Amino acid sequence: MRLLHTMLRVGNLQRSIDFYTQVLGMKLLRTSENTEYKYTLAFVGYGNNPDHAELELTYNWGTESYDMGTAYGHIALGVPDAYAACDKIKAAGGKVTREAGPVKGGSTVIAFVTDPDGYKVELIQRAEFAEGQGLR
Repeated sequence: MRLLHTMLRVGNLQRSIDFYTQVLGMKLLRTSENTEYKYTLAFVGYGNNPDHAELELTYNWGTESYDMGTAYGHIALGVPDAYAACDKIKAAGGKVTREAGPVKGGSTVIAFVTDPDGYKVELIQRAEFAEGQGLR
């Protein structure tokens, strides 16, 4: 088995595409529209299936917001330098909700950002994420 994608329901598709592509450095991989059932899908990511998991952004026409609930946690992205990633995200207009620094009780450097719909994205500093992989 392999993780293929994670789906998020979004209130404004273009705003979300802009955040994930312009702020987090993903690519818009493909879109599709279903006029009968009134929804549009956009897949973003750092590469395509099956080599990379993708993020499916689902816009249900006319729905501008969702309740976050208490079960959702976050999406995690590996980055070569969490401090630099936070600087780039802020410069691109993104919202850093936890600055880069060691995780409580450990030494791994993490940070958190929030997307336009309120979804949390964790940045985890990992040496194996060289330039060209993960958030640049």
